Order: sequence, then C-alpha cells, then structure tokens
Amino acid sequence: MIVKEIKKDVYGIVMNDWDRRLFDEIIPLPDGTTYNAYLIKDKKNVLIDTSDPRKTDKFISVIRKISGGRIDYVISNHSEQDHSGSIPAVLNEFPDAKVITGEKGAGLLNRLLLIPPEKFISVKDGEEIDIGERTLKFFHTPWVHWPETIITYNPSDRILFPCDLFGSHLATSNFYAAENQKLYESAKRYYAEIMMPFRSHIRKHLDLIQALKIDVIAPSHGPVHNKSEFIISAYKDWVSDNVKNEVVIPYVSMHGSVEKMVDFFIDVLIEREITVKPFNLTVADTGELAMALVDAATVVLGTPTVLGGPHPSALYATYLFKILRPKTRFISIIGSFGWGGNTVKIITDMLHKDIEVIEPVIVNGYPDKETFSSLEKLADTIQIKHKGLK
Repeated sequence: MIVKEIKKDVYGIVMNDWDRRLFDEIIPLPDGTTYNAYLIKDKKNVLIDTSDPRKTDKFISVIRKISGGRIDYVISNHSEQDHSGSIPAVLNEFPDAKVITGEKGAGLLNRLLLIPPEKFISVKDGEEIDIGERTLKFFHTPWVHWPETIITYNPSDRILFPCDLFGSHLATSNFYAAENQKLYESAKRYYAEIMMPFRSHIRKHLDLIQALKIDVIAPSHGPVHNKSEFIISAYKDWVSDNVKNEVVIPYVSMHGSVEKMVDFFIDVLIEREITVKPFNLTVADTGELAMALVDAATVVLGTPTVLGGPHPSALYATYLFKILRPKTRFISIIGSFGWGGNTVKIITDMLHKDIEVIEPVIVNGYPDKETFSSLEKLADTIQIKHKGLK
C-alpha cells in the first residue's frame, strides 16, 4: 500500500496486489496490479474511485484515517468492480456520502452492487461541481472501456483522473511512473488487452484530453504519471492508423508439418527485412500476443487441420484477433491437412470484412519444395504490400 500527497490535500491511495496473476479470468498479470483511488480534502471531501473487493478492509482503514472521518462524495468514473467494488463499504462507513457518476454509471452500479437510486448524483458531460476551493469537471468518455465511463478533471491542481485510461497492470513500490521500457511495455500490454477494441473512441477522447492543462495523470491501475506527455504520446501512436513492417505469426503444430512451415517462413521474412514475431500458441502469453498485434501490418496464422477445421488453439487466436480489433491490414493462413477440411473458410468467416486476406498456403501432409516455393511467394507478396503502406 502507498499513500502519497500529490498536491496539497490531494492524496493517492495505491493498493498493490503483488501476487494476482489473472484478471477477469482471462488477462495474464505477470507483474500483478494495483487498484488506485484518490482523496481530495476540501470543504467537501471527495473520494475518486475505490478499490477491488479483495482489498476493501485495508482500503477502508486507510480512508478512515486520512479523511478525518468524513467523505461527502464518492466519484465513480467506471462501474467495474475493481474500482467500484468497495463503494458499498464506503457508504456503510460514511452513510451521508453520495455517489457521483453518469446516468449510465448509476444504472450499472445499482444493478451490479445494489446501491439504491437515492444515493446517486448523476452528472452530465461537461458538468462541474464546487467542492470548496476547487471545482471538479466531468467529461463523458464512453467505451474506455465500458459504455458508462467518465473522467474527472481537477483544473485547480491540473490533475486528470481517467480511471482505466492510461493505466497499467504493474504492481510497484514506486508511486510515480518511471519513463522506461518496463513501464512502456506494461502500459502497451494494458492498452492491447483492454483498450484496443475501442481505438476509435479513445482517439476522439485524446483530442479532448489534450486540450486540458494537465500536470498529473492519475489512473486507476499502475503508477501515476507526473509527466503526462510520455503516456499521451504512446497512446497517440497506438490509436493511430499507422502500422509497422511486422508480421505476427500465431501458430500451433501437432506433428511437425506446420512448425516446419513456420520455421522456413520466419527465415524468408527476415531475409526481406520484415520484423517477425512468432507465438507458439501452446505456450504463448496471450498478453504478449495482444501487445504484438498493436503495431503489426500483417498476421499469418499457422494451424493444422483437426476434425475438418482449425486447431482449437488457432480458433481461439482468431477469435482473440477479432474481438481485439487491431489495426492490422493483412492476414493469411499457412497450414496442413491429412484428408481434407474447411480450415481456411472457417477462419476467414470469423474475420472482419475490412481486412485483406492474402492467398493462404495449405499443404496436404508434410511440406515439400513446392510448399516452400509458395511460402516464398507469400513472403514476397507481404513485402510488396508493406512497401505500399509507406
């Protein structure tokens, strides 16, 4: 746990979850995570977001100590339980407190946490609330990453409280972000796994945020950014339409045929000065795969045929690709079969229609010279496609 005064009477409360290794039962957490909340002490004491239910008891003990025994408002920027889950306990401890959120947020919190309607104050987009020496302003920023999300801006102290936006699943003893490769990768993984499906929405919200005067970005996960340009610049790159000269190859091989094809294909792509990122789906970290998808111009899926269709791991990778909606421009398939199947159609039918499918290379049995020749042609086609993007 970390409690730190960011500006006069503005406190950050960081609950480290060092050992958590899975989020939402799907997202790997190699570095744990944090649940961040913020307290502003003024004529009205304001708590911004809360903590995950697994940290409620410790969180309440901290709030009880630093609040002076009074909370007037609890702002819920996002209704997901890792941020809202301790609100019922806060309301029990401070029964006069009201919950400030958007109309959609109030509805979700009522259904998810059974908070009664009379406890809510619903704010409109751009609305302000006077809390004494400060005025807090609220902006509706839907689909970051739920439909109800809002952000809170403290113009007096030039602090933005964006909840999940600009966050990272990174448990650390450092309150402020160190602008290094570790933070960049943690933030990029977080973006890829959680924010990437909503890239177009976030791009619009960045325009709004960049118009604000901000000294500190205080997210709900990971370290606080006291140099905002680092993370904003990274997000501008990630949400842009720019792709890199990279090929991501998620693959699975049962009896060596696909592995042989992938090994050869990696070499010929490298010869063409194309960056290659292969992922053996039997052992791959899906977070690292998602992160690789952020920038790649092309994905080539490698799969054998199982009972007439793709290997289940390849189907999972295809579904992951579909729901994450990366800005990838091209996709192809390489694989093998024994006595027939419908692998290519099953995979391509799952894809969004705005992605270009390059002619797959599918071999009956073990790859031979003709197969390798076809893989070289596929690499040539990808090289030409990539050059056309510049």
